[in-house]
Amino acid sequence: MEQASMTFEQALTRLEEIVRQLERGEAPLEQSLALFEEGTGLVRTCSGLLDQAELKVARLVKGADGAPQEVPFEPEQ
Repeated sequence: MEQASMTFEQALTRLEEIVRQLERGEAPLEQSLALFEEGTGLVRTCSGLLDQAELKVARLVKGADGAPQEVPFEPEQ
C-alpha cells in the first residue's frame, strides 16, 4: 500500500513491523537499508497525519454567557 493513502493506524502498524524486523537483525544489509528508508517515510507520514489532526481538533470551553463554545486547539507548552 502506498504511504500517502495509509491511515495513521496502518502507517504506525507497518512502522512497528519494520522496527521489529530491524531489531532482530536478521535481514541482509540491503534489505535493512530499504526497511530503514521505508520506516523514515512512515515516520514523516505519521507526523503529517498528526499535524492534520491537530488542526482539526477544537476544545470546548465555557463562553462568557456560560454556554460552551468551540475554540481552536492550542497545545500547551
